[in-house]
Amino acid sequence: MVTLRLMLVIGSRGSQLALWQANYVRERLEARGAECRIEIIKTTGDRVQDAPLNQVGGKGLFTKEIEEAILDGRIDLAVHSMKDLPTQLPKGLTLAAIPQRAEPYDAIVGGKLRNLKPRAVVGTSSLRRIAQLKRLRPDLDVRSIRGNVDTRINKVERGEYDAIVLAAAGLQRLGWGEIISETFRPDIMCPAVGQGALAIETLESGAGYDACAPLDDPWTRLPVTAERAMLQELGGGCQVPIGAFGSLDNTELFLTGAVFAPDGSSMVRYTATGECTKPAELGRSVAEVLLKRGAGALLDSGGYAA
Repeated sequence: MVTLRLMLVIGSRGSQLALWQANYVRERLEARGAECRIEIIKTTGDRVQDAPLNQVGGKGLFTKEIEEAILDGRIDLAVHSMKDLPTQLPKGLTLAAIPQRAEPYDAIVGGKLRNLKPRAVVGTSSLRRIAQLKRLRPDLDVRSIRGNVDTRINKVERGEYDAIVLAAAGLQRLGWGEIISETFRPDIMCPAVGQGALAIETLESGAGYDACAPLDDPWTRLPVTAERAMLQELGGGCQVPIGAFGSLDNTELFLTGAVFAPDGSSMVRYTATGECTKPAELGRSVAEVLLKRGAGALLDSGGYAA
């Protein structure tokens, strides 16, 4: 094992989950001999936490300021939730590593979905989840909920919401897996592109890239690459009602893509398989089929298309 001897500055948002993720990467780098410190950077997404979902919009909400810090040389690497990272990176930046993915599914806290009473108030920060909840349980009162994971959980405990839906990975990483009432299979609720995966972003070359590249997990990178290629072809970002789920079976790569009407009234879904050596090609081909089947009209109806 190569022993590293350098100080690396890791850029991160200041939320509890973001810092868990940054510390996870820090510990792995330090295990290889690097010295690290974490620099907290406030992003546009942090400043609009309380804004309504239909007013949030835009790509790079949680990444732009952090990426600028890499390019300026203030930090050596950034740790993002992959689902927050736009499919097109700024010139000069790259994904040095995608570590092993955690559970990519959505989860509900507060009770199983089928057991919630009619008109129960269910909160989520995702237009994708809102659309799917309305398809699964049109009798529920689905509302926007913003804030960090602990803030949302507190709102359930105080009775402001009967239940909330969020990423299982975030709850498990923070040690709250035991409060999950139900985890949704991807055929029931299609996850977000890159959900459960971390993205380590660096300059295309240099100390940050060299230190982080060994943390890459190819068995995670392949399906995530397919998912992100699909999203890019559709022209969407992290705030649009698009879902994807990629998986590997030996050398065969599976990808499901889904696009939803914002009100859950309609959906276009398609699954395909391809060679694991061509993940981006599979992603683009799934997107092309979705568009042929009407996905573009669904995205246009909500004003989400790029």
